[in-house]
Amino acid sequence: MPTTTQKTALITGASRGLGLALAEALARNGWRLIVNARGAGALDQAAAAFSRWTDVTAIPGDIADAVHRRDLARAATATGGLDAVINNAGTLGTSPLPPLLDYPLDTLLEVFRVNVVAQLGVLQAARETLKPGAVIMNITSDAGVEAYEGWGGYGASKAALEQLSNVLAAENPSLRVYWVDPGDMQTQMHQDAFP
Repeated sequence: MPTTTQKTALITGASRGLGLALAEALARNGWRLIVNARGAGALDQAAAAFSRWTDVTAIPGDIADAVHRRDLARAATATGGLDAVINNAGTLGTSPLPPLLDYPLDTLLEVFRVNVVAQLGVLQAARETLKPGAVIMNITSDAGVEAYEGWGGYGASKAALEQLSNVLAAENPSLRVYWVDPGDMQTQMHQDAFP
């Protein structure tokens, strides 16, 4: 891997909402970025904006896809390794949000696949690129700790992500693992919950 003093972050779900804001903040502070989102057009627009301040590698795709996760890891290797991974990508599931007894199980599996399994998959794919002391930030939700009607599927996935983060921190003391609930935000995902 090349060596550099410039810090590098991988941010998933970086084309809108919190991911967009975090990526912009890091770009303005000179961090090199590897950004991901499912929508190529929105990601390209975001990357163009970030490129005013820093080097950006934009890789559109779904983090639930193992091939895509390997592409992200290859980009991290090419930049010299990662100082931070922000696992922000996620899915809400069915909208409007159904009660658990009516929740389609195939949708629940998809929510867990994206919000839990793929988050760990990103870290597994990037593990060889993580620098000592690298920050892992997994974005969670108060729905993971509070009982909100209709939010059971999404909330259960975020509770699982919090426990995954907790164990990941215990197993990897050389990494700085955080799980962050940003609170209510006026994002598209939050608005999708209330059609």
